[in-house]
Amino acid sequence: MDDEEGIRSMLTMALEFLGHQVTAAATGRQALQAVTRYDPDLILLDVNLPDLNGFEVCRTLRDRGNAVPVLFLTGLGGVDDRVRGLDMGGDDFVTKPFELKEVAARVRALLRRAGGGHPDRNRLRAGAVQLDADAHQVWADGRPVDLTTTEFALLRYLMENPGRVLSRRQIQERVWNHRDEGSGVVDTYIYYLRRKLGEPGQSLIRTVRGVGYQLCAN
Repeated sequence: MDDEEGIRSMLTMALEFLGHQVTAAATGRQALQAVTRYDPDLILLDVNLPDLNGFEVCRTLRDRGNAVPVLFLTGLGGVDDRVRGLDMGGDDFVTKPFELKEVAARVRALLRRAGGGHPDRNRLRAGAVQLDADAHQVWADGRPVDLTTTEFALLRYLMENPGRVLSRRQIQERVWNHRDEGSGVVDTYIYYLRRKLGEPGQSLIRTVRGVGYQLCAN
């Protein structure tokens, strides 16, 4: 979460390209609402947010018992500021201006650390389909499948919720990050996904008429 739209958009695109699902927020209160709604694996948090600053957002999360890893983005390079952030419950810092590859590396490190008890959290399997979020690769019946960023995010969301019926609105909000892409975009991308996955995709992704879609793990 960052208050500068340019930085927010750049980070969102870069992290989505690497296979992460991203929800962006422009203010501290929006960030807290997004955490409640989406239960993220990690928060990238600008210190200088309007209304509540990043330190206050982190402290609020910790007071609520939320232990999600927090990576601060800050233009404040002093030791005292870093100590304050860590004391508030932060896990790591990146100082502006930053290199995207450094941010990506720190995100990977924090996710690995947070997933210590779940080493395969980013490797998903459903039937004959496998997804590796770290490598941004998908296989169907053992053959590699070339997916676009959006197709990959859609498949990952379905595979993270096996057996659950997901409405078109839920899918659009998660995969398209609240952007209104029109009522038929989800159906279109499900079609693309099934076609690329081949036979496994036809049996794996079930249409629930009038509601949405369900991933059938068995």
